[in-house]
Amino acid sequence: MAGAEPARERFEGVGLPAGNRIAVNGVGGVMRAIQVYEVGGPEVLQEARVDQPRPGPGEAVVEVAASGVNFLDVYHREGRYSLPLPFTPGAEGAGTVVEVGPGVDDVAVGDRVGWVEIPGTYAERAVVDSSRLVPLPDDIGFETAAAVLLQGMTAHYLVKDAYPVQAGDTVLVHAAAGGMGLLLTQLITHLGGRVIGTTSTAAKAELAKRAGAAEVILSSAVDDLAAEVKRLGGGQGLPVVFDGVGAHTFDASLASLRTRGHLVLFGAASGAVPPFDPMRLAHGGSLTLIRPSLGDFIADRSELLRRAADVFEWVRSKALEVTVTGRYALSEAAQAHSDLEARRTTGKLLLVPDAAAVGRREETQS
Repeated sequence: MAGAEPARERFEGVGLPAGNRIAVNGVGGVMRAIQVYEVGGPEVLQEARVDQPRPGPGEAVVEVAASGVNFLDVYHREGRYSLPLPFTPGAEGAGTVVEVGPGVDDVAVGDRVGWVEIPGTYAERAVVDSSRLVPLPDDIGFETAAAVLLQGMTAHYLVKDAYPVQAGDTVLVHAAAGGMGLLLTQLITHLGGRVIGTTSTAAKAELAKRAGAAEVILSSAVDDLAAEVKRLGGGQGLPVVFDGVGAHTFDASLASLRTRGHLVLFGAASGAVPPFDPMRLAHGGSLTLIRPSLGDFIADRSELLRRAADVFEWVRSKALEVTVTGRYALSEAAQAHSDLEARRTTGKLLLVPDAAAVGRREETQS
């Protein structure tokens, strides 16, 4: 794709060969899946009929009930994080195990499961390394699991490991009304922190406030975002900024920090941050910058299950409220990406292979 950022980062997950096998070597029928034959804009997301997958050793085939739509999927589609072509996008899903391969003892046929960072969820069925499947409690539905696992576990490691939020911390969260921003705002508030959020519209600001944000800045309404953050922070910089936006907010994020503050850069929704001189961190007051990835915080099964269990408990206790604002049929995958990238949405978007289950989408915010 012309102008695409070079693929500098590995795919954040495991099981890539299994994920790609969704479109090849299948026997016993065909299924619907979204295929990417060339990288580019949303229009490259094409619905196709492909072979149904069969599990290899250590793998399970899952009938997909719902798939989360994330910026990670956009990065794969654009070629920013490269995958071998053709591929089926989507890296977060939930459904029912319908077949297992040799040597599988983590799950059984009929189990309800969820998973993250395994490619191939924009389809009616996906094949997944069984060790990466998370059993779903009876009180966690498929849509809830598909909506919360990736972003919920990301929020978990951000507030517990990347920067352990303490009671009394004032924290800046960019895009506080997005799916990730709403979860972060709720968790930081749950942990006793005070959230200053940024949003693009007044309607989104109200959503962020309902999630617990103490203050919300309309980014388009201020000339100096960092100065406004410091004003709302009592005249001084903040201990931490959680930034999933990237290029458009990076400079303001650094300028919003106090001496020895921490910038947690966990995404690039507006594009990648250009290379910069590390001396900026020293001149800013001995700042630290971390660019973490979820895969490194769920590297083994025990850590994966522990984080997932915590997220489910937060959902159960209402510390996290999952907001699904858009349900799209597989054939509407391109529209889902367009809506996400244009920031016309709040909360979480899902692809639902069963078109009959797709409900009315909430009116998007402009």
